[in-house]
Amino acid sequence: MEAAAEPSAGRERDGQEDDGAMIAFFDVETTVPSGSGRGGGGGGGYSLLEFGAILVCPRRLIEVENFSTLIRPSDLNTISSLSIRCNGITRDSVTAAPSFGDVADKVFSILHGRVWAGHNILRFDCARIREAFAEIGRPPPDPMGTIDTLPLLTQRFGRRAGNMKMATLATYFGLGPQKHRSLDDVRLNLEVVKYCTAVLFLESNVSTASPVKSFLTVNSTTVNCNNQSDIPAVPNLVDNLQGSSCFDNNAGEFSHDLGQYNHPHLKDDAAYLLTQIEQMRIDSSQVNSAASVERNSASNSSDAIRNLSSCAGFLEPDDVLLNCITVTHTNLSPTVKKMHILHLNVPLWICCRDLVIHFGISTKFMDHTGRPKLSILVNAPESLCLVLSICDSLVQRSFRSFGSSSEWRSLIKKNAFTNSSTIRLHIPTISNYDATTYSTEIYRREASGDTNKLVFSKFDVAELDLLLAPGTIVDGFFCFDTYDYQQHAGIRLVAKSLVIHSR
Repeated sequence: MEAAAEPSAGRERDGQEDDGAMIAFFDVETTVPSGSGRGGGGGGGYSLLEFGAILVCPRRLIEVENFSTLIRPSDLNTISSLSIRCNGITRDSVTAAPSFGDVADKVFSILHGRVWAGHNILRFDCARIREAFAEIGRPPPDPMGTIDTLPLLTQRFGRRAGNMKMATLATYFGLGPQKHRSLDDVRLNLEVVKYCTAVLFLESNVSTASPVKSFLTVNSTTVNCNNQSDIPAVPNLVDNLQGSSCFDNNAGEFSHDLGQYNHPHLKDDAAYLLTQIEQMRIDSSQVNSAASVERNSASNSSDAIRNLSSCAGFLEPDDVLLNCITVTHTNLSPTVKKMHILHLNVPLWICCRDLVIHFGISTKFMDHTGRPKLSILVNAPESLCLVLSICDSLVQRSFRSFGSSSEWRSLIKKNAFTNSSTIRLHIPTISNYDATTYSTEIYRREASGDTNKLVFSKFDVAELDLLLAPGTIVDGFFCFDTYDYQQHAGIRLVAKSLVIHSR
């Protein structure tokens, strides 16, 4: 396929638009790594298969130019069956395509000195571009700033659309399926941003008309980790983030999926997105700060799992900015408060790889229907313990500040003999009349690297116990659930997804 750059039909420049002010929405399609770093895609084991970009006028939010090309990797054997299932790009598709070196000049001219935009680009696409240029011995393009729509929309639009992956957002707005091809995906990305902005704008202007009222109230009291005596110092990270578009000092002014269309901060959300997209007040320090906290995945196979499972929005412990963990609360009733753990004003969800199960399914406790409350006990690495201990301390302090005298149950269990730590992951169930299912998504990763979702025909504790036996290694994706009930208070770790490693 010959690379070509051409103005989109019916979208010619009017001669008054500053080319350098255009926003470059871009996306890359890559191979999926399997094994240890093979394939000429850089240190992460990725190989570029396609690059697509559109240049968007920030004043009118219209596409004024586009460019897309397939890319022939240096080793065609990196295109595995798993890679083909992800994006449909086969070896035959790219055999006659240009190499990245052949199109590097065009890619550089599109990206360099512009604001970059895309979904999850800070963690994935930006890194792939840097790797590709490094592989051909050239300096990469530098952005004037970035808009990563995954954290931006998660923070401002909330998880009302589910896991905030592009396919989920497209379905939510009725935009059709995601094609996982670069040019189609960046155009879809732009439409999703427009829809989210429009919804927030409308919600911010229906405060008097909306019949939706919530009995939940949000207070501005915030417990945070900015006291240097509370946690070890994390130099530069917070300093770099302050003043950037992803840092908000009003962490306590938080409303998330509470149905409060008349909440005053919806106006702030709409204005924030409109400012970001239309006026483009981007702080380029976001690029440096994001790069400074980016970590390579634990393994190439873990990256493949992240692509396959519905785990967008989860952070690995090393990616959590400790000074940016905060706690806010909602009033469920005049006497009952619910604590929420946030990270950069977004609910904190954690993923941790290669956890070893110490004790399998526990059925010690029952719910109100007589069914067992399911959980497993796993080891807790040091990096995870640091994050959890901070969350534990902040939530406990917050409950205490509202007069709670309940006995606190710590998240982390210490074993003095082995000098190790363990945590309990809860596996909730959902009941629908006579049927009961697990709300936790459970996957199995085969030795080949393929990952498949397990479908359970019935609620069977014995079957689950065999899968989650002691010694089994799992990747855990979990969220926090705080409680203060019957003189006991603490935090539950609720498993959203578990990926079981085949033995």
